[in-house]
Amino acid sequence: MTKVVLVDAGGSNIGSVRYALQRLGADAELTGDAATIRAADRVILPGVGAAAVCMARLRELDLVDVLRTLDRPLLGVCVGVQLLFAHSEEDDTPCLGLLPGRVRKLHAAPGIRVPHMGWNTLQRRRGGSLVEGIADGDHAYFVHSYAAAVDDDCLCSSEHGQRFAAVVQRGNVAGAQFHPERSGAVGARLLKNFIEYGLQ
Repeated sequence: MTKVVLVDAGGSNIGSVRYALQRLGADAELTGDAATIRAADRVILPGVGAAAVCMARLRELDLVDVLRTLDRPLLGVCVGVQLLFAHSEEDDTPCLGLLPGRVRKLHAAPGIRVPHMGWNTLQRRRGGSLVEGIADGDHAYFVHSYAAAVDDDCLCSSEHGQRFAAVVQRGNVAGAQFHPERSGAVGARLLKNFIEYGLQ
């Protein structure tokens, strides 16, 4: 059986992510232990709140270098995906640097509220095992104020006043800006793909 762990980066969504994984038959252990993370088959980095707070938690647990050198498939979720990038504009926070680029604040405008909260459509940009079975125009549930730009690592984008990366992958590192645990069949499919296939 595939061993899945959740990195204890802090965040109120960890319980719901665990429950979503349990529905898929994966009993993911919540851990801040480096050896347990390195021994896992799949590693998920969830996060809710501020990038600086989550990074401080990872430093406190001495997990920054563990995640930077991990040779297992790693999936960041919500703020967790933002931590994968080099830098977040939020509180001018240096992040893990596993993906190039900066995470920037979404721009509010007439009719465009920030934070971006609610269901939004996904636009497929390229294929990959992580998004197998997720179609162009499918909906996912977002709650965020910051996001990464669309680049060559973007599998799916979405739009809220501006286009942003909704699902990214580079090698064994990937992430979803939306909440898979709150995104119904689309979120369940993304998590199932990650558990079953890793990142191919």
